[in-house]
Amino acid sequence: MHPIARTWIDDVLAGSPVARTIGIEVVSARAEEVVLALPFRDDLTTVPGVLHGGVVATLVDVAGAAASASGLGDADGATGGATTQLDVSYVSAASGDLRATASVLRRTRSTTHSQVVVRDTEERVVAMAQVTSRIFH
Repeated sequence: MHPIARTWIDDVLAGSPVARTIGIEVVSARAEEVVLALPFRDDLTTVPGVLHGGVVATLVDVAGAAASASGLGDADGATGGATTQLDVSYVSAASGDLRATASVLRRTRSTTHSQVVVRDTEERVVAMAQVTSRIFH
């Protein structure tokens, strides 16, 4: 992975105020695939013991954006990016620590389409998502 991609992932995305506030952490990152973690916290729940769906969607959004950034290099001249579509299917309650694996399915110069799977510590699928990201030049 190019150092510029790692900077986008660590400093811009995982280092963003919202990601830091909810506790998103980078577990691993390589070109076209990123794994993020989100530790369970009571202050992020809707009802006791269940993370709010918006928190899970935020994890998915950051993971998809990080996967998009993971393929960037000097020649791309990227100046930023934005999520243009986010489609999350919630499969089961998020009642513990989470791990999101985001993989780029298709990349063009200005767009990436990624798949994100969120699992709990028992490897149970909590959510599946598709994320489309726009890359600005």
